[in-house]
Amino acid sequence: MDDKRRRFEAQVLPHLDAAYSFARWLAPAPGEADDVLQEAALRAFRAFDAERITDVKAWLLTIVRNCHFTAIKQRQRRAQVPLPDAEDGPDAAALVADGPTPEAVSIQLEQARTLDQLVQALPPEHREVLLLREIEDLSYREIAAVVGVPIGTVMSRLARARALLKGRWLENVEGSPRAMR
Repeated sequence: MDDKRRRFEAQVLPHLDAAYSFARWLAPAPGEADDVLQEAALRAFRAFDAERITDVKAWLLTIVRNCHFTAIKQRQRRAQVPLPDAEDGPDAAALVADGPTPEAVSIQLEQARTLDQLVQALPPEHREVLLLREIEDLSYREIAAVVGVPIGTVMSRLARARALLKGRWLENVEGSPRAMR
């Protein structure tokens, strides 16, 4: 190992925790703090022999601060131009999506998966009347004929199935159990 590296490790590396902590307070996200610290360490190593350093910690923290501000300026230069609205003209309308956003699609898919899992977890006698009523849109009389039980039983099973599904949905979505009536 060369002399510069040995001296750098001995004098600068003990202050890396403080430098990261400072970068973390400056940067809005941990990933950005990592990037700032990495750039600062590289700059510090390159300039280590070129400067006469009296207080290594202060010197390193100054480099971290400068790297942070440089990163902000670079992000501002790369700022994205917003897409035009559909009202901006015929060419702009082709750039604007009519459908839901990717985030909305992802949320809908996750909710559909959750609902499917919750329906599958219902007791079979409740699940079948719920699916026949809500998915197949059968009347109570038709459900009674399919399942082979009285209409009153269909109605009570359907009410219990809805209550169980609602309770489990709220518990899953909101994370806390709800009292059922």
